[in-house]
Amino acid sequence: MKNDIFAPRSLWLAGAFLGAFTLSAAAQQPAASPAPSAVPAAAAAPLPPGSPLIGRPADNEAAAKLAPMVPPPIAAAPDKLPTAKLKLPSGFNIEVYASGMANARSLAEGDKGTIFVGSRLVGNVYAITNKDGKRTVKTIASGLHRPNGVAFKNGTLYIAELSKISKIDNIEDNLDNTPKPTVIFDKLPKDEAHGWKFIAIGPDNKLYVPVGQPGNNVLHDNEHGLIRRMNLDGSGDEVIARGVRNTVGFDWNPETKQLYFTDNGRDWMSEDVPEDELNRITKVGEHFGAPYCLQGNIVDPEFGWGKSCSDYTAPVGLLGPHSAALGMRFYTGKMFPAAYKNQIIVARHGSWNRSKKVGGDVLLVKLNKDGTVKSTEPLITGFLEDNKYIGRPVDVMQMKDGSLLVSDDWNGAVYRVTYGKQKVADKK
Repeated sequence: MKNDIFAPRSLWLAGAFLGAFTLSAAAQQPAASPAPSAVPAAAAAPLPPGSPLIGRPADNEAAAKLAPMVPPPIAAAPDKLPTAKLKLPSGFNIEVYASGMANARSLAEGDKGTIFVGSRLVGNVYAITNKDGKRTVKTIASGLHRPNGVAFKNGTLYIAELSKISKIDNIEDNLDNTPKPTVIFDKLPKDEAHGWKFIAIGPDNKLYVPVGQPGNNVLHDNEHGLIRRMNLDGSGDEVIARGVRNTVGFDWNPETKQLYFTDNGRDWMSEDVPEDELNRITKVGEHFGAPYCLQGNIVDPEFGWGKSCSDYTAPVGLLGPHSAALGMRFYTGKMFPAAYKNQIIVARHGSWNRSKKVGGDVLLVKLNKDGTVKSTEPLITGFLEDNKYIGRPVDVMQMKDGSLLVSDDWNGAVYRVTYGKQKVADKK
């Protein structure tokens, strides 16, 4: 166990519409002519609950320049996509799999090869079909509230909105006339802050659903900061992990069947800490520290009194400060080199709470025999150019043929990574 370290206080929250929360400037009110004294300056309007700007240091020029980045409102045109600028190791290839899906986020594959794509800001769920080599994008659901998470099992598509989980049976037979989703679970909190959800179905045939903390660094009730699971009909829900600040990606180790998940560290603490985490659940009921302990060795100065990081389950690895590590999958295919087998591929959306941006890439995370992180190395870079994003990867998903899909919510596109004798993308 690493030594506990105290770090400065901060508050953060990635709100659902990142551009909605802004800082109101305080206007200096001049004294009225006949008044004997000046009128005090007006106080700044309070920030709304969950604003990502809560906790930003006052009178700090560098911090004042930092704020969440609102993605473009529409998908990028095919000829504007950044594939020519993306760099991969020798032998790997990248192409546009499909585009035109505003705010493309989480990925799931159907039995018949349909790729389902969730969104966070536009209320849509998309389907990508591939018939005779021709790919077509369809919007199969719209008007939903933060339908970020999608999962598929035995012909049924599961959709995670802000406060509920729904399903659509026989979805691949009804892509042109999709029925309205049927709600199976509606007991989730309605906080916009960290309210979007990644979902997945585990080897135990249960649906796993996280609930993030309703703020950057807050003491919350027992319905937040956790991962729960339930039967596929929404029954039998139970909490399996706590102390989870905001996970937007998880998967199961194909050998041990243990659940690994990314978790985002809070903002406004400093430019370099805390780092995002890669965690592993070894038993039901583990607590991963937040908001008392971050990255396994930082005791929170506000909430950590009387606590020790040794009281909590430490991460198996760290993934960079404010890097927004999101989607992750264990690679089990045969297309990529043997070194990728049963290792983790992670999409890092990229930092906003840092002057020099980090992330905006896809990493290979190699594990030791004991399941902890041995090393990380880049798989895809180039989304970050001159400290500005030209794309932001969100989720990764292995296809049945062993290739890898990567979603990009900045451009509204999904890319496909292969290995072999195709045209090779720019090398490192």
